Amino acid sequence: MHDFRTVAVLGAGTMGRGIAQVCAQAGFVTRLFDVAPGQVDAALGSIRAGLERAIEKGKITNESRSETLGALVACADLARACADADLVIEAAPESMDLKVELLGRARDAALPHALLASNTSSLSITELGRRLAAPARTLGLHFFNPPPVMELLEVVHGVDTSAETVDAALLLARRLGKTPIVVRDAPGFATSRLGVVIGAEAIRMLESGVASVVDIDRAMELGYRHPMGPLKLSDLVGLDVRLAILEHLHRELGEQFRPPSLLRQMVRAGRLGKKSGQGFYRWTERGPEV
Repeated sequence: MHDFRTVAVLGAGTMGRGIAQVCAQAGFVTRLFDVAPGQVDAALGSIRAGLERAIEKGKITNESRSETLGALVACADLARACADADLVIEAAPESMDLKVELLGRARDAALPHALLASNTSSLSITELGRRLAAPARTLGLHFFNPPPVMELLEVVHGVDTSAETVDAALLLARRLGKTPIVVRDAPGFATSRLGVVIGAEAIRMLESGVASVVDIDRAMELGYRHPMGPLKLSDLVGLDVRLAILEHLHRELGEQFRPPSLLRQMVRAGRLGKKSGQGFYRWTERGPEV
């Protein structure tokens, strides 16, 4: 059974920095790498600011903040980030070739038994493991945004992922303070497949004038007790991410996942949601506005 000590997180964007924070808060030495100059420093600054806000709200102590920051290591070199790591988590954009390239380099630098995990929300873990020539120790660890807050962790096993790897991932999830679900490798897994179809239908309703952005979201929040409406959630996830997932599922599963025209138009216009400042909502320091 794996005894995780050192975690390498590849990608310091929104998800990568959140995953790194979760791992550091759980007591793991956590090395954060990104190919973009300055991205890791920006990520560490964001984590530090988030921890300061948590102190102000009484959610963590000064000691906890210091321990978390002390466990985080910025790395400008992928091999350095993965050296002696027994768990690698990739949080790069949804491109199979990119993920194979990153995890292939990580496989060569990490410990021989290290688990190779992808935070992909839709791509095949079976294909990823085969192309890495390490299928038994390749799996999906699908975190949710924002990782420090969201309780769920989707553990995805490919055809040849070993039972030992899945068991180790379940123990890891609990140590991270997450509640895991185990999902067989299938397009969209469980959560993305359900989530994007609701989001896509909400966008089609907006396209055809069924109701306004606010009222569509309010319908799901008050009528079905969703904590966040599908349009606001799409903004938070990133409209480009949602589009990429829908395109993949459309190819794999059929017409019910065809991306709405409005979604394509918004992505082409650079309106990607919270990360660009505008999507279905305008995102300000005060929060989302219509």
